[in-house]
Amino acid sequence: MSTLKISLKANEKIYVNGAVIKTDRKVTLEFLNNVQFLLENHVLQAEDARTPLRQVYFTVQIMLITPENADDARRLFNQLLPRLLDSFTNERIRAGLKHVEELVSNGQVYDALKEIRALYPIEDEIIAQPAAPTGDNRLAAMAGE
Repeated sequence: MSTLKISLKANEKIYVNGAVIKTDRKVTLEFLNNVQFLLENHVLQAEDARTPLRQVYFTVQIMLITPENADDARRLFNQLLPRLLDSFTNERIRAGLKHVEELVSNGQVYDALKEIRALYPIEDEIIAQPAAPTGDNRLAAMAGE
């Protein structure tokens, strides 16, 4: 049996199977069996879920940190995912989202969150690109305005 050790600083939080644990001093936790957890620095606040991938991350995160809302979050995830797959043309993001779908369906929520976080830099690059001119803006761009 493999164990997992996690060191936490004083006042740091960890979310374990829906429970929030806060330490009052530096500690090392050792998990002796399978556990779903999320470190405080990986918790996305609702107001920070401003991009499509961060919105799906927030939805998956709910499954992990509030198990009593997991069914509602899973339904929302199942509505969001097809829309995201339709809206992204980047193949790395599309493949990642398909993998996330598989992980969530297998109950591997923590791994799904890691996969989504790994896609953030690609999404950030896409968002940073200037939008292609359309309609009247295209005419203005061609006219040099």
